[in-house]
Amino acid sequence: MGAKVPRNFRLLEELEKGEKGLGAEACSYGLADGDDLMMTNWNGTILGPPHSVHENRIYSVNIHCGDSYPDLPPTIQFVSRVNLPCVDQKTGKVDPSKLPCLASWKRDYTMETILIELRRYMALPQHKKLPQPQEGTTF
Repeated sequence: MGAKVPRNFRLLEELEKGEKGLGAEACSYGLADGDDLMMTNWNGTILGPPHSVHENRIYSVNIHCGDSYPDLPPTIQFVSRVNLPCVDQKTGKVDPSKLPCLASWKRDYTMETILIELRRYMALPQHKKLPQPQEGTTF
């Protein structure tokens, strides 16, 4: 087993990748506050997958990386209203037990992993036609 990368080094790597736009083109992320030295609070964006009710929509999420990240997954909360089984319809929080990458979290996973997984989740046959709240509404 290789050396365990410290939390801040890992978050700096993710910040650099997010800022340079080196990740998936349908997802983006960055620090919510550039002065947050602990790199705890992040913003993420997901473009709705094509051929679904989410197509051409942009979803915003808040990502909270606690002190135990990346050993434990971050908490994810939608800012944009979305109707998905993994999202609490009162708070916008993602239920970790209902999203596979959070339910079986691995240290190698990143914030980008979660955003891509959420986008895939939106495109699943049983989710891609769910009635959605009016575009632009928030939790």
